[in-house]
Amino acid sequence: MKLGIATVCLSGTLDDKLAAVAAAGFDGVEIFENDLVVSPWSPKGIRDRCADLGLTIDLYQPFRDFEAVPPDVLAANLRRAEHKFDVMAELGADTMLVCSSVSRDAVDDDDLAAEQLHLLADRAAERGIRIAYEALAWGRFVNTYDHSWRIVRRADHPALGLCLDSFHVLSRGSDPAGIRVIPGEKLFFLQLADAPRLRMDVLQWSRHHRLFPGQGAFDLPEFVRLVLGTGYAGPLSLEVFNDVFRQADPNRTAVDALRSLLVLREEVGLGDLPAAPPLDGYAFAEVVSRDAEETVAALGFRRTGDDVWRQGGAALRLRAGDDTRIATVGVVSTSPDDSRRRAESLLARPLPGGAVAAPDGTALAFEAGLPPVVEDGLLTGIDHVSLSAPFDDVDQTALFYRAVLGLRPEPEAEFAAPFGLVRSRSAIDAGGRVRVAHNVAMLRRGDWAPAVPDPQHIAFTTPDALAAADAMRAAGAKLLEIGDNYYDDLDARLAPPRLDDLRASSILYDRDDDGEYLHFYTHILGGRVFFEIVQRIGGYAGYGAVNSPVRMAAHRRLRLGAVPS
Repeated sequence: MKLGIATVCLSGTLDDKLAAVAAAGFDGVEIFENDLVVSPWSPKGIRDRCADLGLTIDLYQPFRDFEAVPPDVLAANLRRAEHKFDVMAELGADTMLVCSSVSRDAVDDDDLAAEQLHLLADRAAERGIRIAYEALAWGRFVNTYDHSWRIVRRADHPALGLCLDSFHVLSRGSDPAGIRVIPGEKLFFLQLADAPRLRMDVLQWSRHHRLFPGQGAFDLPEFVRLVLGTGYAGPLSLEVFNDVFRQADPNRTAVDALRSLLVLREEVGLGDLPAAPPLDGYAFAEVVSRDAEETVAALGFRRTGDDVWRQGGAALRLRAGDDTRIATVGVVSTSPDDSRRRAESLLARPLPGGAVAAPDGTALAFEAGLPPVVEDGLLTGIDHVSLSAPFDDVDQTALFYRAVLGLRPEPEAEFAAPFGLVRSRSAIDAGGRVRVAHNVAMLRRGDWAPAVPDPQHIAFTTPDALAAADAMRAAGAKLLEIGDNYYDDLDARLAPPRLDDLRASSILYDRDDDGEYLHFYTHILGGRVFFEIVQRIGGYAGYGAVNSPVRMAAHRRLRLGAVPS
């Protein structure tokens, strides 16, 4: 099944967009009228350029405000349509998208709409063109797919069919099950977009907040399965209006877009991707830093190689450098070769040594087995890794890790931090042994007193957080001190057992219906990376997000050298 994308999804000139689309590996494009209008190329020049790039032109769009209008407006609309048919003939495009009207000239008359669309389809058929009628979610009278289908069925013309757009269907809460009754031959085109669940005007939602499949809250796999169940055999094509994507590097955006379609195609049972092998935990994490050795030694790690430090079942690699960061995350795969093949099939760039590059600059490595347990220690392994991506990139980055590693997304969390709202996105493997989290500032503007820029941390597991904190502090570990206000509030909210011990050891606490979570933190290395020690009791599955503002405020106090009164 062909994979396509609308030029409106990307930033740049039409030439920039077409080059990026072809380089990413798409089969075809939808030419958005605005991109053509501002292009210096003739329609035939665009056609030739697409042919040179190996791209088909699958749709020309949009044609607006056509149907159910008075005779004089209809005459003008038909004249306008004939001009567009001339353009399409030069482009070599055979399908035009007609959006349901939002015009004040239109009337609420399905018979008239069907009659006029039949007339348009007659004109189109004479030119070898098809008309794909789409119900805009904000259409004046026609704003649901079932209503548009009734009009198309009433018009009864072989050159008139439907365009189904997942955003227009799902944003209104329409039940897509009715798609089953539409004959596949009357579904001329399928456009796909995901989106977060937002309570706002649907037009503004559509114009600014659409996402690529897998990045939002819509059930696109079920939607696509319903469409394919009709016999639809056209392209899976993306139409995403997003303020970030339309300002970002089109090459990177196009790669992210194609990756999202490859994953979606796999989810509906059409993909040819290598399956994600089961994971068995973390093999190691590599940190670049100038001052990490003293910290990890105080946490109980011992050097077992040139750059390898181990404790219990936890392994770290330390590499000297000024650019402090988590450089590599190593996971244990039951088939490292298949994991690498899957990553490369999902457009990940291979790196020397068998790792691949993630969009955030982190290397992702696949190992065949867990590190050996070198000795009993305070720590038993890596619980999760919290990476970072700018707000503009977090949706694509989070999708990459989920897709490559076969992780399932966990509920998204947001919390008010000292310097703005923070969104927490996390995912976990089926066995609960690999967790990847992204905490990202929703908006960062200006330089005044920011939180840690692009923070990253590694969380290690311990069977006894209180004993670990005491032993590490005695060994000289620089652990984060938490103020009394937190513990007074904690007592009022949750009244945890051993509150005085938690207070004395600066251990944070959370609880849910399934268990408890004890955790504490180190100071920050190089202004960016820190470590967390966690103890999960029972079935607690979260990350203690409620405590993140407390941790952020305490880290800032350290940076400023402030002493609480």
